Amino acid sequence: MDIVKNWLRQNLKGDPVLWGIVILFSLISIAVVYSATGTLAYKQRAGNTEYFLLKHTGLIFVGLAFMWLAHRIDYRYYSRLSLYALLISVPLLIFTFFMGSNINEASRWLTIPVINQTFQPSDLAKLALIAHVASMLSRRQQNVQDFKTTLLPVMLWVGLICGIIILSNASTALLLFATCLLLMFIGRVPLKQMAVMVAIGAVVGGVGLATGQRMKTVISRIENFTDKSKPVPFQLEHSYIAIATGGVTGKGPGNSTERNILPHPYSDFIFAVIIEEYGMVGGAFVVFLYLAFLYRGLLTVVNSYGAFGGLLSAGLTFSLVLQAMVNMGVAVGLGPITGLPLPLLSMGGTSLIFTGISIGIILAVSRGEREIRPMVGEPADTARIPKVSSYA
Repeated sequence: MDIVKNWLRQNLKGDPVLWGIVILFSLISIAVVYSATGTLAYKQRAGNTEYFLLKHTGLIFVGLAFMWLAHRIDYRYYSRLSLYALLISVPLLIFTFFMGSNINEASRWLTIPVINQTFQPSDLAKLALIAHVASMLSRRQQNVQDFKTTLLPVMLWVGLICGIIILSNASTALLLFATCLLLMFIGRVPLKQMAVMVAIGAVVGGVGLATGQRMKTVISRIENFTDKSKPVPFQLEHSYIAIATGGVTGKGPGNSTERNILPHPYSDFIFAVIIEEYGMVGGAFVVFLYLAFLYRGLLTVVNSYGAFGGLLSAGLTFSLVLQAMVNMGVAVGLGPITGLPLPLLSMGGTSLIFTGISIGIILAVSRGEREIRPMVGEPADTARIPKVSSYA
C-alpha cells in the first residue's frame, strides 16, 4: 500500500480531488456509453456491443495519458505555445470549412489519414484561444484599461477565431465567446470595453451566421424553443420521456429504452440516458461532480500567485463546466437544442484528448502553485517564466 501511495504521490501531481473527480467521470462514462451504444452496435457492428465499449475505453485512457503529460509541463510554457497553436488553428479551421467532412449539414471535421479518426479543429482552436487570451490579459494587467493595448489584440483574436468557428458551429462559437468574456471580466477589463466587445461580437457573429452553414438551423432551433405552439422536437420529446420514466432511482444500468429511439444517445443526449437508468439520484450526482469540478478549478484560481495561471485555470474550468451545463440544460428543456456533447461523459474521439489536455493544464497550474514559487524580489508573473513572444 505504501508503494502505491508513493507512486501516486510522485506521478499524479496537482489537486488530488480533481484527479478523483476525473476518474469518477471516466468510470461513469464507460458504463453509460456501453449502454447507450447498443443500437449503434447492432446497426453498424452486427450487434457487437463490445466494439464501442473497447473503443471508448481506449480513447478515455488516451485522454488520461494526454492529461498526465499536460500536467507534467510547467504551465507557464502554455503562454508561448498558445500563440503557435492559434497560428495553426486558423488555416485548419478555414480548410475544414471548405474541404472538411460534411456531417449533418456542417463541415466541422477533418479525417486523419491511416487511423481514419475524425478531428474537429475547433477543439484545438478553443483551447489555444482561451490560453492566449489568458496570456494577453496577464501581461497587460498594468494597462488593462487601455483600449489599444489590451482590448484591441484580444478583440482581434477572439473575433477571428469565433468568427470562423461560427460558420459551421454556432453553439461552440457562442460558448467560446462567452468564456472569453468571463476571462475579461476576471482579468479586470472595464465593463465599457466589454460592452464594445459584445457589440462587435454580435456583428461578427451575425455576418458569420449569414455567410455560413448554420443560419437556418439556428433560427429553426430558436423558434422551436420559443414558440410553444410548435410541437416539441423529436429528440427533445424522447429526452423528456427518458427523464420522466427514470423516476427517482432509475430503471437500472443497461435498461434504458429511449436509447433505442433518441438520436445520439451516447453524445448529445447522454444525460437523459443517465437519468433514465440511474434516476434523479444519478443525475444529481453528475451535476454535483461538475459543481465539484468547478469549485476545485476556481480554488486553483484563488490560490494562484500569478495572473496567467489564475486566468488560464479559470478559462478552461469555465469552458468545460459551461458546456456541461448547456448540454444538461438542453436535455431537460431549459435551452434550445445545440448538439454540444457532455464533457467527460459523451462518447467522442479527439474531443476526449483535448478535454484531457485542458484538465491536465488545470492540474499543471495547481501543481505549479505548490511547487513553483517566485524568487524573493521577483514579480510573481515573471519569476522563471520561459521566454514568451511579445506578439499578440
